[in-house]
Amino acid sequence: MSRQIESVAVLGCGTMGSGIAAASAAAGCRVLMLDVDTDAVERGLAAVDDDHRHLVETGTFDDDLAKIADYDWICEAIVEDLDTKRALFEKVEPLRRDGSVVSSNTSGIPLRDISEGFDDRFRADIAITHFFNPVKVMKLFELVPGEATDPEVIDAFARFGAEQLAKGVVHARDTVNFIGNRIGCFFMLSGLHLAKPFLLNGMSQETIDGVLGKPVGLPPTGLYGLIDLIGLDVMDLVGKNLDVNLPPDDIGRAYTTFPGVEQQMLQRGQLGRKARGVGGFGRVQKLDDGSRKHETFDLRNAEWREAEAPDLDGVPMDLGEVMFVDSMHGELAWQVLGGTLRYAADLVGEIADDIVNVDRAIRWGFNWVEGPFELLDTVGPRRVIERIEAEGNELPRMLAVLRDAGVDTFYADDGRRFLGRDGEYHDTPPET
Repeated sequence: MSRQIESVAVLGCGTMGSGIAAASAAAGCRVLMLDVDTDAVERGLAAVDDDHRHLVETGTFDDDLAKIADYDWICEAIVEDLDTKRALFEKVEPLRRDGSVVSSNTSGIPLRDISEGFDDRFRADIAITHFFNPVKVMKLFELVPGEATDPEVIDAFARFGAEQLAKGVVHARDTVNFIGNRIGCFFMLSGLHLAKPFLLNGMSQETIDGVLGKPVGLPPTGLYGLIDLIGLDVMDLVGKNLDVNLPPDDIGRAYTTFPGVEQQMLQRGQLGRKARGVGGFGRVQKLDDGSRKHETFDLRNAEWREAEAPDLDGVPMDLGEVMFVDSMHGELAWQVLGGTLRYAADLVGEIADDIVNVDRAIRWGFNWVEGPFELLDTVGPRRVIERIEAEGNELPRMLAVLRDAGVDTFYADDGRRFLGRDGEYHDTPPET
């Protein structure tokens, strides 16, 4: 018999937990919201629309955890700490009923580490259900099984995510940071390092953000603006998690710590938009006359200055073409964005079964106009292959598959078929 999800117990009422609870209540589910104390629960409850609050019951871990026995899905959304999550699941497991499903909303801790040592029932019933923030807005819903997860559990989560929550379901493998954050965070962390020579050669941070925005199909935040939005503290935690869990030979290992100036920013709390009055790479100052002054923290001299317009003279706006322009702009795009595309091309088979899940994760989770393989098709994979080989570098896995298959694109028939790891085209599954 297939599993059904009609009620949801959310453990942890912070930003993510309250967002999951609000989305579940909006879908008509009974919802239980629990946290360490009533104040935390009340703050989380504010995320639930008034029209749906009649569906929500609240409580605390100490007093009300046994109530999870009445719920189909127990969703953990507490602090991103392995030991804390495992301790909570040890309390949860004897209380939940047979047939219920369990998940963690971790953004990057492997499921194998969470479930290690638990009994067969727990390991069969648990998966990662990773939403992106804000839950109400972001389409991506990454679904990650463990080695022992029952396929019926994955089917139940996939149906609920697509049909009840109207999310785009992406199937990932149980690897560090899954799909979206593995590639998206590589772009950011590698970008901080790879942009340094361009800064030293006189390119401004505004120009770097400009090149790594619209010309390559990324949001206008570019590099530094995106990290300001997420927070340097969050990116520091991501880097630490990657340092522990990345494979030994992964090129991302070179970028798990910040460059010197960015590390100093972290230490003094200059974290980004969340650090009101302090800022991050940029800040907005409200002047006495009511106007606003936009400033940039110049990484070249570690001083604030007035923000300036990006210099995009000579940068083509055709998607991705800047990577092939013989200029500093072009070299920046090739190293940072092109490096991310090459990284993604080498991870298929490790983080996901196919290119389709990778493309959807990046489009839905990071708002790229096109996913990595769609963008490669736009600029021409053969051009990328020729440049990599001319530079004397080894081809990433999927680019080698495309070359050896003797085909020119990763997608065929207007996207209806995709190139598999076997070098053959397969039907593209419908978007959910």
